[in-house]
Amino acid sequence: MGQTSTKYNDSIVKGFIVSALVWGVASMLVGVLAAFQMVYPELNFTRYFTFGRIRPLHTNAAIFGFALSVIFATAYHLIQRLCRVRIWNDSLAKIHFVLYNLTIVLAAITLPLGLNQSKEYAELEWPLDLLIVVWFVIFLVNFLATIFTREEKQLYAAIWFYIASFVTIPILFIVNNLSVPVSLSKSYSIFSGVYDANIQWWYGHNAVAFVLTTPFLGLMYYYFPKHIKQPIYSHRLSIIHFWSLIFIYIWAGPHHLLNTPLPEWLQTTGMAFSIMLWMPSWGGMLNGFLTLTQAKEKIKTDAILKMMLVGITFYGMSTFEGPLLSIRSISALGHNTDWIIGHVHSGTLGWVGMMSFAAIYYLVPRMWNANLYSEKLANVHFWFATLGILLYIVSMWVSGITEGSMWRAIDSKGFLQYPTWVQITEVLNPFRFARAVAGAIYLSGVFVMLYNVFKTIQSSGSGFQEVDLRVKEEGESA
Repeated sequence: MGQTSTKYNDSIVKGFIVSALVWGVASMLVGVLAAFQMVYPELNFTRYFTFGRIRPLHTNAAIFGFALSVIFATAYHLIQRLCRVRIWNDSLAKIHFVLYNLTIVLAAITLPLGLNQSKEYAELEWPLDLLIVVWFVIFLVNFLATIFTREEKQLYAAIWFYIASFVTIPILFIVNNLSVPVSLSKSYSIFSGVYDANIQWWYGHNAVAFVLTTPFLGLMYYYFPKHIKQPIYSHRLSIIHFWSLIFIYIWAGPHHLLNTPLPEWLQTTGMAFSIMLWMPSWGGMLNGFLTLTQAKEKIKTDAILKMMLVGITFYGMSTFEGPLLSIRSISALGHNTDWIIGHVHSGTLGWVGMMSFAAIYYLVPRMWNANLYSEKLANVHFWFATLGILLYIVSMWVSGITEGSMWRAIDSKGFLQYPTWVQITEVLNPFRFARAVAGAIYLSGVFVMLYNVFKTIQSSGSGFQEVDLRVKEEGESA
């Protein structure tokens, strides 16, 4: 362990793990508050903590605070090991860490103040956008330079997924955030009307693709085989998965704008590419499941395996549901309803959340050289998270389909059967309350993890003993 620590820069990995824990708790606390505000409007206290202001705070902190911290932690960790070299420049890594967290802090201040571009997943105003460009370029140079100076010739599939993310994200981000500043705190997009909507959802959909999907697939392809000490089921399938996913995903954005003034041919193109996403997505899911069969006997006791199993399952579910919702007739029912909220959170809580937790539980004992404080608590966390996810998405499915059906319902004279919005909202309240409770259950699991990680870090340096999860052949000694 000492030699490994000397060869690799693990302090930057530790920093982003702590960052992920801090922003994870913060984002989910805000998310639970926002969920209860949907049921109890009186919780919208002061103008700074109304739903309209804390909702973008929740999404930004969850995606760009929690998930991106996990991405950077795992990127810094695996790139050094897969390339067999130390990160190219330690100072650049530190600068990246400081500027990144400064951005999240400033976002947490400006969004409740109402300084907002009103663009989904791109709410931050132009000074923060420029700051993001600076630290992302610093990180990208450091990451790519590490690859160019590597000692291992072959680039494993996991690296390709990370490269795709880190090359595509700045293109999406810069184009969508092109704007004309009118003051230090306000700017206007250079795009307008249908062009603005098209660019926004080209960015918005691919933010999901290249922030919440491809890097976590890279995470899966590295940490899953490492944890069970078995190779990925099919390296060839991982390559096919990568190239087909990258090609198809980038064109699916227009499915967010079905039944709008967007040209019909473009809507159809988005729908067609979305449906095609079923194939590569499920290819990756099957590769994960078939890899898992090499350690299936250990699922009962090992929390990391449980989390990866559920994470991969929700990856399959959400990548089936997304294309389904991109079909015009189904989108007409589900668009702008709670069904979409359920779909998004099956991916974020189920896929991103579970894979993030698995990565944290894998990394913390190794980075701090100490056995995990309690495997039992990790399993408790797993069940809190799983039950929270299930209650969340089922309540939102029921609420969303009910909501869409009530919007479309007409009486015998052809008039809307439920013309009053409040009337529909009152029907949805029990489902939304269940969603808020589900979020609280999920958050409780995160607090369990936080305690478990804290106690593990307290025993730093006590020595880490790895558990061998390989399935023994009949007659082979344990």
